Amino acid sequence: MDEALQETIIGDRLTTFIDSLNWQLPEYLKEVERLALAEEVPIIRRSMQSLLIFLMGARQPEKMLEIGTAVGFSGMLLCHHAGENARLDTIEKVPQRIRAARENFARYGMDGRITLWEGDAAEVLEEMVAQGRNYDFIFMDAAKGQYLRFLPDILALLEPGGMLVTDNVLQGGDVLQSRYAITKRDRTIHKRMRQYLYTLTHSQGLNTVILPVGDGVTLTTV
Repeated sequence: MDEALQETIIGDRLTTFIDSLNWQLPEYLKEVERLALAEEVPIIRRSMQSLLIFLMGARQPEKMLEIGTAVGFSGMLLCHHAGENARLDTIEKVPQRIRAARENFARYGMDGRITLWEGDAAEVLEEMVAQGRNYDFIFMDAAKGQYLRFLPDILALLEPGGMLVTDNVLQGGDVLQSRYAITKRDRTIHKRMRQYLYTLTHSQGLNTVILPVGDGVTLTTV
């Protein structure tokens, strides 16, 4: 991707300026973020943090679901800003990250508010649907190539009036490119992400906006 296109999509200088104004985290989350970045564990960008903090304050959800726990940073951020009544179910399959997340939840007193489901997200989501669970806020930050696969179960779990937030939908701008401009190994995920975005924006009953925040985010209500 050429530099001009990258600057248009990502807006590094503008993003840095906005983050300097908006970024606000309690000290324990700053510490979790610092350690995660030092260990090269991907966590949500600061612009995404600001958006989630705003949404938590505006919507005050009580039953939340997260697909993609990592070390628990985003889950704790959601609970911290959603209010004392908020509870979160979060899904992770990587053993090392499961251990780190459980340690963080216990260390910072979040283990009573966050339930960690271990296993492949597709299987866990199917089980949740079978149990008749429902949520008023769902945050998806998992394997991008699986978003479309997860979507039917996620919509089944989302209450009327609920919101689905999906992170990393613009793929560093690659989603704009022709498939022939994408390396062969990335063409499948490129195709699936385009299909995912089309489904969110063209399905009856879904109201979706795509925002150039971080690496792209969609907000969808039902």
